[in-house]
Amino acid sequence: MAVLVARKIRKTYGKRTLKQEVIKGIDLEVHEGEFVGIMGPSGSGKTTLLNVLCSIDFPTEGIVEINGKPLKKMKERDLAKFRREHLGFIFQEYNLLDTLTVKENILLPLSISKVPKKVAEKRLAMLVEYLGIADILNKYPNEISGGQKQRTSAARALIAEPSIVFADEPTGALDSKAATALLANLENINKERGATIMMVTHDPVAASFCSRVLFLKDGQIYTELYKGDKTRQAFFQDILNTQKVLGGDGYDIN
Repeated sequence: MAVLVARKIRKTYGKRTLKQEVIKGIDLEVHEGEFVGIMGPSGSGKTTLLNVLCSIDFPTEGIVEINGKPLKKMKERDLAKFRREHLGFIFQEYNLLDTLTVKENILLPLSISKVPKKVAEKRLAMLVEYLGIADILNKYPNEISGGQKQRTSAARALIAEPSIVFADEPTGALDSKAATALLANLENINKERGATIMMVTHDPVAASFCSRVLFLKDGQIYTELYKGDKTRQAFFQDILNTQKVLGGDGYDIN
């Protein structure tokens, strides 16, 4: 089942002679339970595409549907409710509230949606075990590491059991150890709980945790790779080879 469908997506900035078309007619689908990566050289339109797909921005042309609902046709109030109930977000910046504990930050979306306490606590217990943060629930953001902050952010994105989670360079501010731990956590949640995740990354190591990777070039989908039954190391090499064709840096996988 397709959770997200995008058809003929174009995004243009500026007017008249200053127009710049960043996204140039992209079609794509993301199916339930997929972990999809988006890669491409700087300026290829990765973050712009993600923003358009998750309703942070809207396409100049084309349609984006999530669970069969066209986002652009929703009224602002309805869209805010839809985001809260069906979409999760993980960004490079953790966006945690310093005055709330880790537990309170994670539970915030459910508090706003008035989910019963018993249901919220059950979801919390399961998520923090998956993400390895059960021992820091009563700490505040300034008392925990960057990796723990990002795992807290991931738990907050997943606590409402969204239809799809959008992640924009979620490992960008983390060291390699913390990044690998977060990605392994997301991969496990994807495989074991069927969470649907779409992630922008410049890093082939991060992308190797995905089940499918889309490569953008000049605002269009250049190609895509499927992991299938390959090992993460073999998939990493495929990603690295494709990235070299497009232009990019070299990496080593652990």
